[in-house]
Amino acid sequence: MSDSVVDSKLSGQWARIRGALREEFGEAAFRSWLKPLTLVGHDGGEVRISVPTRFMRDWIATHYAERIHILWCEENTDISGVKILVHPTGPGSAQDSATDSAPGSAPDGPAPEVLSAGTSESTASPGITAGDPTLGNGTGPNWQKNVSAPLDPNYTFSNFVVGKPNELAFAAARRVAESDHVPFNPLFLYGGVGLGKTHLMHALAWHIRQRTPGRRVIYLSAEKFMYQFIRALRFKNTMAFKDLFRSVDVLMIDDVQFINGKDSTQEEFFHTFNALVDQNHQIVISADKSPNDLEGIEERMRSRLGWGLVADIHPTTYELRLGILQSKAESLKAEIPLKVLEFLAHKITSNVRELEGALNRIIAHATLVGRPVSLESSQEVLHDLLRVSDRRVTIEQIQKRVATHFNIKLSEMSSARRARAVARPRQVAMYLAKQLTSRSLPEIGRKFGNRDHTTVMHAVRRVEELRTNDNSFNEDVELLQRMLEG
Repeated sequence: MSDSVVDSKLSGQWARIRGALREEFGEAAFRSWLKPLTLVGHDGGEVRISVPTRFMRDWIATHYAERIHILWCEENTDISGVKILVHPTGPGSAQDSATDSAPGSAPDGPAPEVLSAGTSESTASPGITAGDPTLGNGTGPNWQKNVSAPLDPNYTFSNFVVGKPNELAFAAARRVAESDHVPFNPLFLYGGVGLGKTHLMHALAWHIRQRTPGRRVIYLSAEKFMYQFIRALRFKNTMAFKDLFRSVDVLMIDDVQFINGKDSTQEEFFHTFNALVDQNHQIVISADKSPNDLEGIEERMRSRLGWGLVADIHPTTYELRLGILQSKAESLKAEIPLKVLEFLAHKITSNVRELEGALNRIIAHATLVGRPVSLESSQEVLHDLLRVSDRRVTIEQIQKRVATHFNIKLSEMSSARRARAVARPRQVAMYLAKQLTSRSLPEIGRKFGNRDHTTVMHAVRRVEELRTNDNSFNEDVELLQRMLEG
């Protein structure tokens, strides 16, 4: 197909992929980096996507190309790769031929003008290919580059800002990176979106590779692990897959919750896990929930994931958010007034990724329009993000609304009383906290008098049962939900 022609089927697939990217990475990241992507066509099994600048091309290739490729493969099995081109003045312009051949410059060194994902040669989304002798036993010269996902050079221990919410996870990751033996196996890091799990994973991998270059380290997402496994099945090359992943010194799997419900992948991961533990090789895993709270994961797998050290990364405090912003501004050599940083730390509390995205938008705006950063200009640039942040529901708001609705004292939400008149509203509040916030079950439990996460799970199940069987109760919960969301 010509690059200038995009059929309706491909356009529909691209629209669904853009929707998935928006939901997964958030509105701020989508507007800043993903919205400008333009589908220009495909050539054979390779999709071509354009971006307006070289810098954006390099950023997309490093941070999003792998995910885009996986989504394309899920939408269309005929797609084998994704190519990212630079079209400064739009696809089909006279400049296209020049930009396709001119060398680009990535932040960390030269890069080709066109970057591809989904082929064995690609650095953005490499794969195990049938018959490749360098991958057979995990010792060839290209095995690590071809399988392990690229590491972000900005994600190191030195620029990870440590505070009370993440100090245990940071200390555990440092211990694993600096130990010549396995201190705990596995190291399981969990927390909400954008709180620093991936940063710590990258930092740990960087530190090991720099400290002991001879150690074999593989870092990849759970989805990439699944993709590699399916690819090995497709090319009847499962032995190479098994030999590769079971011969590493350190295996790091990010976002392990994505293998929920994937029975074949879980089975292979289970055997790989056991093989590495038996050999006393290190495993590091991250997820958005603790092992016990992972849904769609077999009981035996959850049990093994909790064998070693489980470290929770809590939501950020104001002091930690301010420290992160100051560190980020310093690394970017940007002069940002303290009152702007304090404003951002107060207003954007959801996650670090959104916080840094907001700072990037402010800096980009100031650079492009040539104006100094001020509190007024920052509020104008971030008006959409701040509006969403103002609408975000907190557990405290839920507790107040539910207590008022059921005519009980707010303090009863955290009390030890088990009388039905108190316990039922408390369960409703826990249920709504689970539905309307991004807090984990342990975090919700702590807000209700330091209750265990299993208590929250029981409350959620109980309210769901009552909503099904009791119309009056269901109407009460629906009313509360509408009032909180409105």
